[in-house]
Amino acid sequence: MQQSELSYFKEILDSRNDQIIRNIDGVNDELAQLNGLELNDEGDHASVNNSSMIESAIVRQQEQELREINVALGKIATVGYGVCSMCEDDIGFQRLKVKPHASYCIDCREIIEKTK
Repeated sequence: MQQSELSYFKEILDSRNDQIIRNIDGVNDELAQLNGLELNDEGDHASVNNSSMIESAIVRQQEQELREINVALGKIATVGYGVCSMCEDDIGFQRLKVKPHASYCIDCREIIEKTK
């Protein structure tokens, strides 16, 4: 992969990394506010618990994406970016444009999804 392409993807990954960190911080602040509310009835408790569960699931998903982004950024630094972790073929440029933190080419990703 050319240096200009690596710079392009690094910029995208850095931007997404910053955005996820802001999202997680915002959700954590929101959860702290929800936990600090004085709730008067069971309906309020159920609503807060439901919101907390949804927000926590979103945070877990974004933390996973953050880990994948950090792996991709590490690969850019060590010249391993854009190579499938399974078959070691190049991951297509179009796939990386859609998911710049992709670890697998489309064929290997399908194999992994089918085995889960």
